[in-house]
Amino acid sequence: MSLQRYITFAGIALGLCGLSACSKDDAPVAPDVFYSVALDGYTVKFTNATTGAASYQWDFGDGTTSTEESPSHEYPGKGKYVPTLYATAADGTIAEGSTVINISKASAVKLKDNSLADWDTVAHNVVVSGAGGGIMKQTKYDYNSDYIFFYFEMTSTVAAGNVFDFYLDTDNSPATGYLSWMFAGAGNDVLIEGDVFCNCWFDPMYFTGGANQSGWSWAWQGIAEFYEVGTVVQDGPTLRFEMGIKRAKLKGLVNKAIKVGVSLTKNDWSAVVGTTPDITTASFMLDMSE
Repeated sequence: MSLQRYITFAGIALGLCGLSACSKDDAPVAPDVFYSVALDGYTVKFTNATTGAASYQWDFGDGTTSTEESPSHEYPGKGKYVPTLYATAADGTIAEGSTVINISKASAVKLKDNSLADWDTVAHNVVVSGAGGGIMKQTKYDYNSDYIFFYFEMTSTVAAGNVFDFYLDTDNSPATGYLSWMFAGAGNDVLIEGDVFCNCWFDPMYFTGGANQSGWSWAWQGIAEFYEVGTVVQDGPTLRFEMGIKRAKLKGLVNKAIKVGVSLTKNDWSAVVGTTPDITTASFMLDMSE
């Protein structure tokens, strides 16, 4: 995800003449500092629109510098950084401008790049299905500040119209939410059900059973644009695809972890044909504390 912000500053003249030696005509004119920043993961593009400067010095706030006019810089990790631009006029007058950049956990996953190769970089948060997984072969998870990303690999097709059920323990507590027989150790607060491909039916629901955690009690929620399907690849009998669910749209996602279990049912509801993790095992816990 990219974020762009524009920063403008009144020039702070650092090359000052003596109070009694300056005339109105020879007073230094500080550069007018103006630049924008665009964030993409850990990489920040600085676009410099400063006027009245002959040279530039960037201090990125992480111990590194640059003299390029409009540099790109990759920060070492998430955190708060204060980059500063020092713009020097031809007469030596310097103006400076700083801003604050907050960088969250980044992900190599891009939903709009027409490729699944970026998932090759995800070595953690991988679930390889066993006999209890049915048609499901492998699942991967990743996240950034905006999305929880999913990668699915299964023996199926888009045309099969399988019904997906995402059981999500958003507060990471078995003391609240629905207790499913399919996935142990999770109190599922949110259920998302439907066909992820048809763009017609994939609905979020909130558990409303209260203390009766074994009761099937859900309330449909009209939440718009809460998920996105990325690249879909059919390789012989194997279907591989990626998708993302927006974190801000998930009720109760207040802790630094979420438990996830996903089941697939035939489109006529006649049988459960796959799960991840394997059926009756513990829900997968995605640690999002980084």
